[in-house]
Amino acid sequence: QVQLVESGGGLVQPGGSLRLSCAASGFAFSIYAIYWYRQAPGKERELVAGISSAGTSTNYADSVTGRFTISRDSAKKTVYLQMNSPKPEDAAVYYCSADRSSWGWPPRDDYWGQGTKVTVSS
Repeated sequence: QVQLVESGGGLVQPGGSLRLSCAASGFAFSIYAIYWYRQAPGKERELVAGISSAGTSTNYADSVTGRFTISRDSAKKTVYLQMNSPKPEDAAVYYCSADRSSWGWPPRDDYWGQGTKVTVSS
Protein backbone atom coordinates (compact mmCIF):
# COMPACT_ATOMS: atom_id res chain seq x y z
CA GLN A 1 0.00 0.00 0.00
CA VAL A 2 1.42 3.33 -1.08
CA GLN A 3 1.65 5.84 1.73
CA LEU A 4 3.05 9.31 2.21
CA VAL A 5 2.66 10.44 5.79
CA GLU A 6 3.42 14.01 6.75
CA SER A 7 4.26 15.02 10.29
CA GLY A 8 5.89 17.81 12.24
CA GLY A 9 3.30 20.49 11.78
CA GLY A 10 2.11 22.66 14.62
CA LEU A 11 2.40 26.13 16.01
CA VAL A 12 5.59 28.08 15.36
CA GLN A 13 6.43 31.68 16.12
CA PRO A 14 7.43 34.05 13.35
CA GLY A 15 11.20 33.87 13.01
CA GLY A 16 11.37 30.46 14.63
CA SER A 17 11.93 27.12 12.95
CA LEU A 18 10.03 23.95 12.22
CA ARG A 19 10.89 20.74 10.41
CA LEU A 20 8.28 18.79 8.50
CA SER A 21 8.71 15.14 7.59
CA CYS A 22 7.24 13.06 4.79
CA ALA A 23 7.63 9.32 5.39
CA ALA A 24 7.17 7.09 2.35
CA SER A 25 6.24 3.43 2.11
CA GLY A 26 4.82 0.99 -0.40
CA PHE A 27 6.74 2.19 -3.43
CA ALA A 28 10.31 2.49 -4.70
CA PHE A 29 11.20 5.67 -2.84
CA SER A 30 14.69 5.92 -4.32
CA ILE A 31 13.46 6.51 -7.88
CA TYR A 32 10.80 9.10 -7.05
CA ALA A 33 11.23 12.83 -6.85
CA ILE A 34 9.42 14.27 -3.83
CA TYR A 35 7.70 17.63 -3.50
CA TRP A 36 6.13 19.82 -0.86
CA TYR A 37 3.02 21.84 -1.49
CA ARG A 38 0.92 24.01 0.76
CA GLN A 39 -2.61 25.27 0.78
CA ALA A 40 -3.88 28.09 2.91
CA PRO A 41 -7.60 28.61 3.54
CA GLY A 42 -9.27 30.14 0.52
CA LYS A 43 -6.16 29.84 -1.63
CA GLU A 44 -4.97 27.48 -4.33
CA ARG A 45 -2.46 24.78 -3.60
CA GLU A 46 1.07 26.12 -4.07
CA LEU A 47 4.18 24.17 -5.02
CA VAL A 48 6.78 25.02 -2.40
CA ALA A 49 9.85 22.81 -2.89
CA GLY A 50 11.07 19.73 -4.67
CA ILE A 51 13.99 17.31 -4.55
CA SER A 52 15.08 14.88 -7.21
CA SER A 53 15.18 11.14 -6.67
CA ALA A 54 18.95 11.22 -6.18
CA GLY A 55 18.81 14.28 -3.98
CA THR A 56 21.10 16.17 -6.33
CA SER A 57 18.56 18.71 -7.59
CA THR A 58 16.28 20.95 -5.58
CA ASN A 59 14.02 23.85 -6.40
CA TYR A 60 11.93 26.28 -4.40
CA ALA A 61 9.13 28.73 -4.84
CA ASP A 62 10.34 32.32 -4.76
CA SER A 63 8.30 32.90 -1.62
CA VAL A 64 10.39 30.46 0.43
CA THR A 65 13.81 30.60 -1.24
CA GLY A 66 16.51 31.24 1.31
CA ARG A 67 14.27 30.27 4.24
CA PHE A 68 13.16 26.69 3.54
CA THR A 69 15.37 23.70 2.78
CA ILE A 70 14.29 20.36 1.39
CA SER A 71 16.33 17.21 1.96
CA ARG A 72 15.90 13.48 1.81
CA ASP A 73 17.16 10.46 3.75
CA SER A 74 17.08 7.37 1.57
CA ALA A 75 17.72 4.99 4.46
CA LYS A 76 14.68 6.33 6.31
CA LYS A 77 12.63 6.86 3.13
CA THR A 78 11.82 10.30 4.41
CA VAL A 79 11.90 13.79 2.97
CA TYR A 80 12.19 16.83 5.19
CA LEU A 81 11.24 20.45 4.83
CA GLN A 82 13.20 22.67 7.17
CA MET A 83 11.31 25.90 7.68
CA ASN A 84 13.44 28.72 9.04
CA SER A 85 12.20 32.21 9.81
CA PRO A 86 8.60 31.39 8.97
CA LYS A 87 6.20 34.23 8.34
CA PRO A 88 2.48 34.39 9.05
CA GLU A 89 1.85 33.93 5.33
CA ASP A 90 3.57 30.51 5.51
CA ALA A 91 0.67 29.17 7.57
CA ALA A 92 -1.07 26.42 5.61
CA VAL A 93 -1.63 22.72 5.36
CA TYR A 94 1.55 21.23 3.91
CA TYR A 95 1.38 18.20 1.66
CA CYS A 96 4.04 16.02 0.11
CA SER A 97 3.77 14.31 -3.24
CA ALA A 98 5.80 11.73 -5.15
CA ASP A 99 6.60 11.77 -8.86
CA ARG A 100 7.76 8.63 -10.65
CA SER A 101 10.04 10.81 -12.78
CA SER A 102 13.47 11.37 -11.30
CA TRP A 103 12.91 15.12 -11.50
CA GLY A 104 10.46 17.60 -12.90
CA TRP A 105 9.20 21.09 -12.21
CA PRO A 106 6.28 21.21 -12.03
CA PRO A 107 5.91 17.58 -11.00
CA ARG A 108 3.39 15.00 -12.11
CA ASP A 109 2.27 14.09 -8.54
CA ASP A 110 1.60 10.36 -8.72
CA TYR A 111 0.95 10.02 -4.98
CA TRP A 112 -0.17 12.40 -2.25
CA GLY A 113 -0.07 12.53 1.51
CA GLN A 114 -2.86 13.75 3.77
CA GLY A 115 -1.14 16.90 4.95
CA THR A 116 0.11 18.47 8.16
CA LYS A 117 -1.04 21.85 9.40
CA VAL A 118 1.39 24.65 10.14
CA THR A 119 0.31 27.70 12.11
CA VAL A 120 2.61 30.70 12.32
CA SER A 121 1.70 33.02 15.13
CA SER A 122 3.16 34.75 18.13
